[in-house]
Amino acid sequence: MPMSQSFQERLFPVAEEIAAHFGTPFHIYDEVGIRRTGEDLKQAFADIEGFREYFAVKALPNPRILELMHEMGFGFDCSSIPELILSRQVGGRGEDIMFTSNNTDPLEFAAAAAEGGCILNLDDISLIDKVPDFPELICFRYNPGPRRTSNIIIGNPVEAKYGVTHDQLVDAYRKAQQRGATRFGLHTMVASNELDYSYIVETARMLLEISALVYAELGIEFEFVNIGGGFGIPYRPEDAPLDLQAMASEIVAQFDEFKEKHGFVPRMVMESGRFMTGPHGCLVTTAINHKDTYRKYVGVDACMSALMRPAMYDAYHHVDVIGKQKQTATEVYDVVGSLCENNDKFAVQRELPVVEEGDLLAIHDSGAHGHAMGFQYNGRLRPKELLMREDGSVELIRREERVEDYFATLNFNADCMKPAAK
Repeated sequence: MPMSQSFQERLFPVAEEIAAHFGTPFHIYDEVGIRRTGEDLKQAFADIEGFREYFAVKALPNPRILELMHEMGFGFDCSSIPELILSRQVGGRGEDIMFTSNNTDPLEFAAAAAEGGCILNLDDISLIDKVPDFPELICFRYNPGPRRTSNIIIGNPVEAKYGVTHDQLVDAYRKAQQRGATRFGLHTMVASNELDYSYIVETARMLLEISALVYAELGIEFEFVNIGGGFGIPYRPEDAPLDLQAMASEIVAQFDEFKEKHGFVPRMVMESGRFMTGPHGCLVTTAINHKDTYRKYVGVDACMSALMRPAMYDAYHHVDVIGKQKQTATEVYDVVGSLCENNDKFAVQRELPVVEEGDLLAIHDSGAHGHAMGFQYNGRLRPKELLMREDGSVELIRREERVEDYFATLNFNADCMKPAAK
């Protein structure tokens, strides 16, 4: 079910009042749902000692959301300097943070080592010699290549720019030992929005097999394996949700079997983003225009600068006309924004009740990779973000971008140089 039913029941009756106070468009997130999902995740893997979620900051990089994650005991998965800063601002320290970058430059290595450091997860064997102060604890991102079937969204591992190959992996850990590393982890990320839990189970199995291989070759006992993110959410009403309990049961059994066979077992961590926040957010926008040409169009006051997944991935996001959820869908519309691009559409040929100007539309599942993927093309600016708190109050957690923000980077000290003639 897109967007949790409990969130709809709390949000939709008061949406008009919220819109009147804050104005549209806005993304709004549900503290109750986020906390509930976090507790479900912890409970599902409670039998794996030391289990921890590292929230993928890229999914929803807002300090208030990161504070919720920190309060639940979660760490942070980062891949840039601003994400490191955000995580540290809300209390993330040292091994609370996993830094998984690619094509990493010296400034990023310096930022990763600052303020108590972090878990450094290297994407490439060539980076080993480029880390200036090699840490005691090191991790590598493993790309299984043809040894792993493709996930429909993330694609064929052979074609991915990420990770250390199977044939490079043992050598990578050997070189890390030579540079002084004494503690080790293993990571992979081979799925995205996966609803077939067996794919995640096989990912865990693969990492445990690699753990045994590296132990046999180098005597390394991994402290943890990171199975990545990729837990899917049901964007379409007909989609069945990920069976978290069945998945956890099979993964826990694998870890128990590994410990019985080898006498040790790594901790398991993961870096879910979409699963944690995706269904607990929506984009609320106002219908401001109708157009009837070769198709019927409903124009809204948001555009794909606020949510680009439909345009970028042809992704489905469910749409409700707030207050008309029980009315029969009698019209077929394209729901569109005002960007000068024809793919600026939230829904294409979607059956909806009659939409009138002034109606509020809720575009579901914008709680991950929504605002975070926004942009300023065509001078269209990103909307505000709100948090519906556990007590029912609604808090502004990011203001909307303004025209002066768009021009801020054009305010700079003059700087002009003339290259020396050759």
